[in-house]
Amino acid sequence: MQLPESQVAVLEAANADEATPVDALAAATDLPPETVTGAAFELEEQELVAVTERVDETISLTNEGRTYVEDGLPEVRLYEAALEASADADPAQMGQVIGTSGLEGDEVDIALSNYARKGYGSIDSGELTADPDADPAADPEATALESLVDEGTLEGSEDVLEQLERRGLAEVTESTVREVELTEQGVTELMAGVETAETVGQVTPELLTSGEWDEVEFAEYNVEADAETVEGGRVHVLREMSERVKDVLVGMGFEEMDGPHVDADFWINDCLFMPQDHPARTHWDRFALEQPTHIDDLPEDLVDAVERAHREGVGEDGEGYHSPWDEEFARALALRGHTTSLSTRYLSGEEIGEIEPPARFFSVEKAYRNDTLDATHLLEFYQIEGWVMAEDLSVRDLMGTFEEFYAQFGIEDIRFKPHYNPYTEPSFELFGTHPTTGELIEIGNSGIFREEMLEPLGVDCDVMAWGLALERLAMLTTGAEDIRDLHGTLADLEFLRNAEVTY
Repeated sequence: MQLPESQVAVLEAANADEATPVDALAAATDLPPETVTGAAFELEEQELVAVTERVDETISLTNEGRTYVEDGLPEVRLYEAALEASADADPAQMGQVIGTSGLEGDEVDIALSNYARKGYGSIDSGELTADPDADPAADPEATALESLVDEGTLEGSEDVLEQLERRGLAEVTESTVREVELTEQGVTELMAGVETAETVGQVTPELLTSGEWDEVEFAEYNVEADAETVEGGRVHVLREMSERVKDVLVGMGFEEMDGPHVDADFWINDCLFMPQDHPARTHWDRFALEQPTHIDDLPEDLVDAVERAHREGVGEDGEGYHSPWDEEFARALALRGHTTSLSTRYLSGEEIGEIEPPARFFSVEKAYRNDTLDATHLLEFYQIEGWVMAEDLSVRDLMGTFEEFYAQFGIEDIRFKPHYNPYTEPSFELFGTHPTTGELIEIGNSGIFREEMLEPLGVDCDVMAWGLALERLAMLTTGAEDIRDLHGTLADLEFLRNAEVTY
């Protein structure tokens, strides 16, 4: 019997008494594992060997997981520090507790995001409480990490394993193990003698020009043989979602805006009738520029009109804020905290000239805020900005626009909640139901622009506007439970490879 060289090698290395893994056969024959697998499948077709396979699952700790086994989970260390600060009796200052916990860098955000989730206590307005009945020794995630170190096996439920994976503390690796065993016919053929047949694996120019291709024996291809896993690149799910949102809004008759990521506080806040002593305008909530620090050019007439609205108000009943207003502060440069700075630029006529109603504009751009990282907040995020300028607009028009927009993504259970904004009246927030957790999550803010904002910009008709969260829309459509699964250092690569944005 004649067989290709690789098949002969595998046949001679296989055993009739017990199955031999492909890796062991590869080591014995000095052949690559994929070559051994292909040869084994070809021998199986001739009933010379039997091939069996199983899926092995290996759970291992990441470097971060090993660190927490030694030092303790960040949320447990925060709880222990809270007990030392007597937060089980009275609320303690969060900064003080963090300082005594020894947590640094990303560990602080990790501790804060898991503290309340595990029932260790609550965090509210910069204060922290500790539940005296909490038991860190029974923390299922800590127990699971210890079991992986001590026993090499996971002690805990599948839910615990999923949580460890999501946090990047454990990795689950699945591998297909194939084993090869000689059949009776294979033993018989070996005893009778097996010779190596000369075969050709591919057609070459020399074979074609010499005419030898017609005489040689070509090796057969086995499409079931293992091949190297290649993870190809793909468009990021947020980019896909952004393009989908743009398609929907353009289809609804909107035009796209663009503008600077770094802008003057004047465009970001002052034009929105946001008082200069508003808490959101402090260095705690904004990213100011170190160089340059201020913008050179602002339209003087518009600056005067905005300052007058802040100091005196607009209309007979307007009162303004009676609070400090400083043009130097208005000229200060910062990363925009919302993309509504684009709206003020366009509505004022400074960006593309005067806009006549009716008009509809939108943008899907990044905004930057000095927020605390958690499952629904990032330091930089994408905002879906939009506004409609027309006569006699109402809240009903605004709600109808949202219902039409979100219906394009299969979301038809939008809920509205009254809200206060310095620049819109009436105002309301939007909420959607997460498809996995069933929880209501905030997905946007909206309202009708106030007269105090529009009059200085030279707009004498109604404008309804909104700022929606692209990442949270992606969470509703893909089922992602944590915004950090979408991008950042904790992004779930497996999720990003498989998440789909439906059209």
